Amino acid sequence: MKTGKKRTSSVNVVTLGCSKNIFDSEVLMGQLKASNVSVSHESEEYGAETVVINTCGFIGDAKQESIDTILDWVDAKKNGDVDKVIVMGCLSERYKDDLVKEIPDVDSWFGTRELPRLLKTLKADYKKELVGERLLTTPIHYAYFKISEGCDRTCSFCAIPIMRGLNISTPIEELVKNAKDLAANGTKELLLIAQDLTYYGIDLNGKRQLADLLRALSDIEGIEWIRLHYAYPSAFPKEVLDVMVERANVCNYLDMPLQHISNTMLKSMRRMITKEKTINLVKDIREKVPGIAMRTTLIAGYPGETEEDFQEMYDWVKETKFDRLGIFAYSHEENTSAHLLEDDVPEEVKQERVNTIMELQSGISHEINLKKVGKSIRVLVDRIESGFYVGRSEHDSPEVDNEVWVTMDDEHYLSVGEFVNVKITDAEPYDLFGVVAV
Repeated sequence: MKTGKKRTSSVNVVTLGCSKNIFDSEVLMGQLKASNVSVSHESEEYGAETVVINTCGFIGDAKQESIDTILDWVDAKKNGDVDKVIVMGCLSERYKDDLVKEIPDVDSWFGTRELPRLLKTLKADYKKELVGERLLTTPIHYAYFKISEGCDRTCSFCAIPIMRGLNISTPIEELVKNAKDLAANGTKELLLIAQDLTYYGIDLNGKRQLADLLRALSDIEGIEWIRLHYAYPSAFPKEVLDVMVERANVCNYLDMPLQHISNTMLKSMRRMITKEKTINLVKDIREKVPGIAMRTTLIAGYPGETEEDFQEMYDWVKETKFDRLGIFAYSHEENTSAHLLEDDVPEEVKQERVNTIMELQSGISHEINLKKVGKSIRVLVDRIESGFYVGRSEHDSPEVDNEVWVTMDDEHYLSVGEFVNVKITDAEPYDLFGVVAV
């Protein structure tokens, strides 16, 4: 029964999942603000009339988190803490028909490309001229920067094309305008995101244009770091590496999910690349851009993965020594081609393999970090915490990579969003410690 609590006519947006969802929430919030609708992001206090939950539907754990969050807010609605619960995003796109039946107390469901209809429900007008403008949920000095939507790849394990459709690139001139607006408001770092950065431009004029886009963005005054996330390895456009070498503000950093190294697994995953080509690609990237930090993502427990396949991946990780690495247990997803295969690796084995790789990577990361002790590196300050300035180097992306903890002292006052040279004094597997270099 409702308690009759007083609420403002406002919207609280709750974001789950990846950086692409963060971007979408920020666009939604920007549109709401332009229509004079009061909006907040992940407010911890009840008071908004409506909550909009931007969901993730990628893998099992993410789907469960989304469902749990929806149910929590449905309970809040029943208790009278909110009036309306609206769900958007990937989970809603993928499972709307089932969810409508299972959770009838949700007021409305919207997919990944229904922003105008969602805004109308929220009594706001969709303003096409504001496309690309957002209310940032990140600190102002960095912003996720989505350059395309959807994906044309056919990876057997991935449901992204089901949820977000085929690749649609945003034209360069529009992205440059958006980046200039961000820079004018104090953004210094652009984190380029897409399901596949390397496919950028093909749908616009039949050729890969990521290198052209990077040059255009790097010319923008005030943008000091540009970081690349989610590059596909097959037919990787090597001219992107030339831009990294040419332009100082394009970070020597590349996030390239490789998923596996066993040829048997790569073929079944439909990755369109072999073990030999993968190894040569990593070698070529490192030779072309000395000192580059490479992040990759792997999958453990894919259908048919034998102990030999896993050992092959383990040995490759040990030899390659990626700077940054994450690994996920395989999730058996409906309507993907891999779902036709038997999910034959027990869950406990999947998790054991995940833990084994991460234990190995912890040692690799610690070894790499120890080599930085005594050196000075450029750091961007993200926050102030517990007597430290906490920031990142050009080799580190927010949330997923290492952090640099800089001791505060009476001689140096730093601001969030400021760049500073730091002398590294100590290292742990995923953190560096230092002092302001003089």
